[in-house]
Amino acid sequence: MNLPGFNIDNKFVISLRGKKNKVDAGKPYAYLVEKERMPSGHIEEISTIFLTNKACPFTCLMCDLWHHTTDYTVAKGAIPAQIEYALTRMPQTKHIKLYNSGNFFDAKAIPPGDHGAIASLLSAFDTVIVENHPKMTDRRIFDFRDKLKSKLQIAMGLETIHPGVLPLLNKQMNVDDFEKAVRLLLSQDILTRAFILLRPPFLSEEEGIVWAQKSIDFAFNCGVECCAVIPTRSGNGAMEVLESEGLFESPQIASLEQVQAYGIGLGKGRVFADLWDLEHFSNCSLCFEKRRMRMEMMNLEQMIYAPIVCSCQVGEPDQNQLKT
Repeated sequence: MNLPGFNIDNKFVISLRGKKNKVDAGKPYAYLVEKERMPSGHIEEISTIFLTNKACPFTCLMCDLWHHTTDYTVAKGAIPAQIEYALTRMPQTKHIKLYNSGNFFDAKAIPPGDHGAIASLLSAFDTVIVENHPKMTDRRIFDFRDKLKSKLQIAMGLETIHPGVLPLLNKQMNVDDFEKAVRLLLSQDILTRAFILLRPPFLSEEEGIVWAQKSIDFAFNCGVECCAVIPTRSGNGAMEVLESEGLFESPQIASLEQVQAYGIGLGKGRVFADLWDLEHFSNCSLCFEKRRMRMEMMNLEQMIYAPIVCSCQVGEPDQNQLKT
């Protein structure tokens, strides 16, 4: 679909990108430990390492992860070295996420020859989670799984099932591709989690809520075990252009609360609200911290707590679906 003044394709997205951040291929660009509710129901610590590697070949319209990537395939041994670097600086946990600003099974990002060394480094973990594009779901995943002593989980971006918006995100996949990938992974006893966008471009606030909820429904019906709801942000060049054209606006914090509660209320699997940079979506300093703490507790407990009441909520999306 063409929009007035520009076509949304790789050329459009890349042409609007600014400079990348300076990264060191010998180190991950970030690492942290946080608490997360596990499929077992227990709340446990989970490590996340953000690997430094070549940029993702799928130039999604809304993605800003390219900021922390290289322009080249890192040398063999670099990724294991990055993982070892982070592990020696973090407390031991039972679970780990390896996020690489793209796709773990993209050979230009993670050299396949490093899979064995990576698996050895992760031998002490119960769970290993990596991110990957649905169209890269193939034998490579199963081969890596067979090298692991840990339980493997694959995180994939569904983003939205809106039939008009998903093609415009330049994701280069459709809902059938996503469902096929989930079914294939499930047949191999590999769990999946889906990334769901709240209010991607071209949707109003209310439409953003509705289609995030529909996307959660679709993901769980496919067999996804966990959904992470991510409020759509600007910051990559293309999104600012859409914002200036009136085609994108960041969602409100209340909308994230509503979608989080909807997903948890289904009782079909874990649903997390992405709380990174949450203050960006709030316009009230009086209630922000209470709302953040409420959503954090809902992430951990997977229970719906009473909504925070504040005078700033006049005009926010209807909260009737929030249960006490």
